Amino acid sequence: MIIDLHTHTFPDAIASDAVRSLRAASHTRAFSDGTLGGLKRSMADAGIDMSVILPVATKARQVPHINDAAIRISEMSGSTGLISFGCAHPDQDDPLPELKRLRAAGIRGVKLHPPYQGVRFDDPRYLRILDAAGQEGLIVTIHAGLDIGLPEARYAMPEMIRAALDHTGPATLVLAHMGGWRCWDDLDCLPGTGVYLDTSFSLGTLVPVDNTYHTGENRKLLDPERFTALCRAFGTDHILFGTDSPWADQGSAKRDIEDLPLSAKEKASILGGNAARLLGL
Repeated sequence: MIIDLHTHTFPDAIASDAVRSLRAASHTRAFSDGTLGGLKRSMADAGIDMSVILPVATKARQVPHINDAAIRISEMSGSTGLISFGCAHPDQDDPLPELKRLRAAGIRGVKLHPPYQGVRFDDPRYLRILDAAGQEGLIVTIHAGLDIGLPEARYAMPEMIRAALDHTGPATLVLAHMGGWRCWDDLDCLPGTGVYLDTSFSLGTLVPVDNTYHTGENRKLLDPERFTALCRAFGTDHILFGTDSPWADQGSAKRDIEDLPLSAKEKASILGGNAARLLGL
C-alpha cells in the first residue's frame, strides 16, 4: 500500500482562489486544482492508495468548522482512499475537548503550522497541545523549518522542536519536510528523539510557476545522497512518504523515493509500511 501522509485540499467553492493565492505567495506550481476530486485523480495517476489531508487553522475560531469537515472526509475513507487529520491552534482556550472529539470520531492526528499560526513551537501554548494529543493517542504533524511563502517566519526551527520535546510528555510527532524545510544542516539535535520525518517538498528541485523566484541554487532541495543520509540518521522505519500535493506531483515524488539507494524493503516501508503502522491500518 502506498500512503501519502502529507496532502492539502480546499472546499470546492474556495479551492481556485486558495490555490491562486498560495501560488502567488510561493511562486510555486500547483499540480492539481486543490479539490478532493483533483487529489483523487492525482492519486489514480500516481498509483497511490491512500492520502492523508492536513488542514491548517490560521485562527482559533476556525478549528471546530475545519474539524467538522475532516470528520466528514474520514467517514467516507473506505470509498475514497482519503482520510483527514484534524487541526488545532495555540490560541484555543483549551485544546483537550476538541482533541477528544476528534479521537471519538476516529480521526488519527492533527496538523500544526507554526509559521501560519505565528507562534514559536516551544511556546507553552503548543506544549499543552502536545500533552493533550499524547493523552488522546493522536499523531501530531507539524510544518517544520522555514516556509516557502513566509521566508522570514522562524517559528519551527529544529532547536525549538527539541526544546518542546524536552518539556512535554510522550507524543507521536511527525516533522514535515524531512525535519525542517531548508534547515537540514541544523537537525543534529533531533535524531534519537523518536520523531518521524515526512518526505514532502524536500527531495529534488522546486518547480516554479514563473521565472521570478527560485532560480539556480535556490531551486535545489536535498540531493539523493544527503536525503539518504537523513533517512539513516533517523532510521528508515521513521521516514514517511509525503508530497505536499498539490504543490508537488505525487507520481514524481513516488519515483524519487523509488530511485533512492535504499533496499526494496526500506523503500516499501517509507512509501507506506511505516504510515500504515503509525495509522493503525
